Amino acid sequence: MIAPLASNQSSWRKTGSLWQACYWTALAVVFTWAIWQRFALPLTPIADPDTWGYLSPALRKLTGAEFGHSQGRNFLYPGFLYLVLRCFGDFRAIGVVQHLLGLAAGGLFLLTWRRVRAFVPDSLVSPSLHDGLGLAGAAIYLLASDTIRIETQLRPEGVCAFLISINLYFAVQFVSCSFLERRRTGAIVCGSATVFGSLLLASVRGNFWFAAIIVMVPVVAFFLRQNWGRQKIGLGIAIVLSAMLVLWPERILSRKDEASQTFLPTMLFVIHADLIRDQMAADLKEHASLPYSTDWLEHVYVALNNEIAKSQTNYPGHYPSLNFNPEYLWFDPSSITTQLRRGFGSNVSALCAFYRFYYWRTWQRRPLCALQKVARQFSIYYFPKCPAYTPMKIWPLMDVYERAVISLDSEEYRKIARSLPALADFMQRTKSLAENAPTTKQQRLLRDALADLAVSYMSLLLLALILSAIIFWKQARWRSLRWLAALVLFGSAYNAASCLEVAIVNSLEVHRYITVQMYATLLTQFLAFWLILEFALDVTQHKRAVV
Repeated sequence: MIAPLASNQSSWRKTGSLWQACYWTALAVVFTWAIWQRFALPLTPIADPDTWGYLSPALRKLTGAEFGHSQGRNFLYPGFLYLVLRCFGDFRAIGVVQHLLGLAAGGLFLLTWRRVRAFVPDSLVSPSLHDGLGLAGAAIYLLASDTIRIETQLRPEGVCAFLISINLYFAVQFVSCSFLERRRTGAIVCGSATVFGSLLLASVRGNFWFAAIIVMVPVVAFFLRQNWGRQKIGLGIAIVLSAMLVLWPERILSRKDEASQTFLPTMLFVIHADLIRDQMAADLKEHASLPYSTDWLEHVYVALNNEIAKSQTNYPGHYPSLNFNPEYLWFDPSSITTQLRRGFGSNVSALCAFYRFYYWRTWQRRPLCALQKVARQFSIYYFPKCPAYTPMKIWPLMDVYERAVISLDSEEYRKIARSLPALADFMQRTKSLAENAPTTKQQRLLRDALADLAVSYMSLLLLALILSAIIFWKQARWRSLRWLAALVLFGSAYNAASCLEVAIVNSLEVHRYITVQMYATLLTQFLAFWLILEFALDVTQHKRAVV
């Protein structure tokens, strides 16, 4: 008896050691490949029409002027650009730093995956299979072309994956320290990091404010628990300090930027222009009592209707879910926002008040139409396949840099370039890459994996949510899986909240709102698969025990 047992233990140790060797070898291969893929590409970051809003504060500071807001953009990413350029004096350093942050996000994916193992202490999934799933998820994230492409952008999406990874890692750690392990110091530290990370992420990329609310749910639960009074006070102080550190400078800097006042109201108006037009028509027909004169409102209605028709004629196929082009309404020099700004003159507050008035009036009078618009936006993300995964084969960098040259071709850039050699070098490198940049190709195996993930996302998520309902309904039977089910619900709500915010204020047809969610989407999908696997193994084991 003793000899066979010793033999089995020896065999298990050998198998475990072999697996560990294979795991760490595979991990090294994945990260080496990910590093090579990133740094084999041109390191010159890619500009676009929005780049000026993010870059100009840093350029002004570097040429001796005052750092401040531009085009309503938050100060954090421009501050990041300033620090990188101030330290290294080369725009290629931005690409290097963003690639390193992307690699760190992949590492945090693995750390988070290994940490959530503690939520299922009696897991029926073997440690080797669990580690293998985490490694597969990290490999997909690190090697996907979309991930690398986002890191090359000269916009805040380039650092969002890292911020999301930090946010979710500390959120998982906070839940574990607070409710599983009951480590008081760890709960304060991780809770503070969770709140600070949520505020940082939402400030850098505004479509994560709803997701930040979801992350705050376990923090609220922490304050509702009994005892732990000192820890609650400590975490409360950390929340106040985090809010002051992130939100107060933004409030001060935004006062000098008129676009900070007009950006959100204008976006709400142009995105919902067709619904607002229909509501204006109904108000004119019903002679509704409004704070605006009938003659003026009729003039605005006619202009808005004409501009919507022009956008449909001039840009067919743009924003098919909206059936008109809101960017034309917003940015064309002769379109409706320009006409309204001219009509209100210097009274920016009155202009914003008009935008807000008709946005909220449309929701009040046409809630079903507004909800239909939100539902159509949601369908872009969830049906029939998830666009967070892009199984593209070719990424033609020459085309990208050609568009970047056009974005940098303005007098503002040329004027600063005369006194800032780093900017002149950046513009010259962009022109050169527009002529000879390489074309990258995504490997077939990775394309197939991304395509499978995109197709299976909704079905896996729905099945996991159904199983979660069963687990919480019959807790005595499925007690060991309740925390894993809670993690799946948390991840699903995190993605849904971000989609909901975009669906309300903008459109999910803007691809960057979707691709920036790939990290959280991938982690949630792997958690859902793990839950399904645990549930299936538990049912199988139970049947065998009964037999």
